[in-house]
Amino acid sequence: MKYIIYIALFFSVAIFAQENPIKQDSTEVHYMYIEGDSIPVTSVELNEVLVLPNLKFETKEARIRYLILRRKTLKVYPYAKLAAERLEALQKRLDGLERKRDKKRYAKIIQNYIEDEFSAELKKLTKTEGQILVKLIHRQTGKTTFDLIKELRNGWRAFWFNSTASLFDISLKKEFSPIDDEEDYLIEDILQRAFQNERLKRQEPAFEIDFYESLNKWSKPKTPKNSKG
Repeated sequence: MKYIIYIALFFSVAIFAQENPIKQDSTEVHYMYIEGDSIPVTSVELNEVLVLPNLKFETKEARIRYLILRRKTLKVYPYAKLAAERLEALQKRLDGLERKRDKKRYAKIIQNYIEDEFSAELKKLTKTEGQILVKLIHRQTGKTTFDLIKELRNGWRAFWFNSTASLFDISLKKEFSPIDDEEDYLIEDILQRAFQNERLKRQEPAFEIDFYESLNKWSKPKTPKNSKG
């Protein structure tokens, strides 16, 4: 809980500093006030903005594949974002409860709420949309869907869900890794473009993703297969 307080304090100070900058003559030194004390700030950190390359496709099939993947990613990302928000709210509430019985009761209430909230919509997803959602849930929470089910329910339920999903070629243990999986890199590219044009509301991933490292790897021309003659 103390880490949450530190983070909240940091953003409060940052917002206050943005709203109350004071310039010191020609030195261009900015000051911000914290509890009556002025602190000189010689530099201002800005949010990182990715410079995205123009989309280029080697074949017509590759372009169609990207467009289909974009449609599916834009459709399921809000569910992954919502799942992360619900999980964070659940964890904060559980941290505030002392008795194990109260924690168990509250977790049960949230589990039923999440299932009721998601079940109707998730049933409408296709197989590929479901797998993309599983990977995006890992991106936003840092945990696989399998592990989340295991934590919220029990290991047997997680095993059962994963076995059932496998019948439809969906693995609940799937992680999101743009550097290792080309499709994940394309999904990350789609997300970053959607964030920049405000088609999707940005939510930072639960772990660091080096977009440019993935870009350098997957944007390299494919090595053609050896041909005779």
